Amino acid sequence: MRLFVKNTSQGLIPMYDEDYENKKRLKPNEVYRVDVVKARNIDFHRKYFALINIGWEYLNEEQVRFFKNNKEGFRKCVQIAAGYYNLTYSIKRKEWVEESVSISFEKMDEFEFKDLYNKVRDVIFSLIEGNVSEEEFLYNLADF
Repeated sequence: MRLFVKNTSQGLIPMYDEDYENKKRLKPNEVYRVDVVKARNIDFHRKYFALINIGWEYLNEEQVRFFKNNKEGFRKCVQIAAGYYNLTYSIKRKEWVEESVSISFEKMDEFEFKDLYNKVRDVIFSLIEGNVSEEEFLYNLADF
């Protein structure tokens, strides 16, 4: 279980409803191990997935078919195109393949995540440029 908490003079308090519910499941007077890590901005993380969703919505039918109607595959492809990948050798294909990197909080700090966001935004816009104006695209992103 993972909780996002805020440190106050009264102690650690849960940040979100889900964290509060998870904390309630902890038994009183039990000992728990806690690893303290400064959390990345969860709202920015959500904005990243909003970017992916908006990009997906602006794809034309041919592009959606190209990504095999798979939004998660689309997300991974735009991350790779943005330069966020690891090379892995495929024994079956007998070649090196690019795999998108994990964007989990443990694997990527805030600075790197902002860079990823900006580069993925540019990749997505290059894909949908003929389907929507840059102003409309950026306007829709501003809501998040």
